[in-house]
Amino acid sequence: MSLFSGAITLRAATPISDSEFKELRDFIYQRSGIWVDEKRKYLFENRFHKRLATLGLKSFDEYVKLLKYDPRSQEEMKSLWEIITTNETSFFRDIKQLESFKSVILAEVLAEQRKKGKLELNIWSAGCSSGEEPYTLAMLISEALGLELPKWRVTITAVDLSPAMIAKAKEATYGEYSFKTTTEEQKRKFFTPVGTDFKVKPEIARMVSFQQMNLNDDAAVRRVPKSQIVFCRNVIIYFDEAMRTKVARAFYDNLLPGGYLLLGHSETLHKISTAFRPKFIPGAMAYRKE
Repeated sequence: MSLFSGAITLRAATPISDSEFKELRDFIYQRSGIWVDEKRKYLFENRFHKRLATLGLKSFDEYVKLLKYDPRSQEEMKSLWEIITTNETSFFRDIKQLESFKSVILAEVLAEQRKKGKLELNIWSAGCSSGEEPYTLAMLISEALGLELPKWRVTITAVDLSPAMIAKAKEATYGEYSFKTTTEEQKRKFFTPVGTDFKVKPEIARMVSFQQMNLNDDAAVRRVPKSQIVFCRNVIIYFDEAMRTKVARAFYDNLLPGGYLLLGHSETLHKISTAFRPKFIPGAMAYRKE
C-alpha cells in the first residue's frame, strides 16, 4: 500500500484552508491511523478535487461535515479510502526476502508443525492490496509442500483498507503489470490464461481468504485467526509512531509463540516495539515472538 503516489492532475483544484486540512487529516487519522504530513496539503486539493465535484460540494468544510454527520457517510468512507491510498504491488515482489522466507522461516514453521502432528498453517497478510502478495505466499507454500499440500490446512487471511482492492483480489485475474517480477515459468505453473489476462489457479486461490479491514479497528483485528506468520510490508511507513506501536502490539498478540513478523525493507520496529526478537536471515530481517 502506498499513500498519495502517482501522477498529479494539473487542473485547478478546490482550495483547502489550513483548518480544513487539519480537520480532514485528523478525521482520517482517527479512523485509519494513517498520518498525512502538512507537506502533502496540496495533494489533498488535487486528489479530492474530482470527488468534491461529483458530490456537488463547494468546499472541504462541506466534505468533512458529510463524513461526520451525513447519513451517506458510511458509503462515502469507501471512496475516501480509495482516494488516500494508491496500491503498488506485483507477484513475487522483493524476491530475495521471499526466497529467504521460504528457505528459512517457512521451512522452520512447517517442520515444527510436523513435529506437533498439526498439519495446519495460518498466515496473516495485512495490507494485501489487490492480492498479489497473499497469492504469492500461497504459491511459495505450494512449492514447499509439494505432494504434501493436500494433507495440510493452509489459511492465508488477507486484509486491506480498500474495498475496491479486496474486490479485485477476489477476482484473482491480473494483467501484465502484476507480473513485472514474475518469471514465465511461474506464470505457467500458477496461472491460467484468460484472454490477455491471467487467473490464479484454484488450488492456489483456495488457500487465501480476503476481507476489508481497518488496522485501527481493534475488534476486527482480534478476529483474525492466530497465525504462525504475519506479513505486513510497506504499510506501517504511513503510520505515525503511536499507530505503529498499536499495530505492532496487534501483530504480537495475533502471533502464536515462535511466530514471525515480516515487514518491508524500509520498515523497522526500532523504537516501536521491544517485544519481538530480531532475526537476520539472508536478504531480510524478521521479527520473532519468543
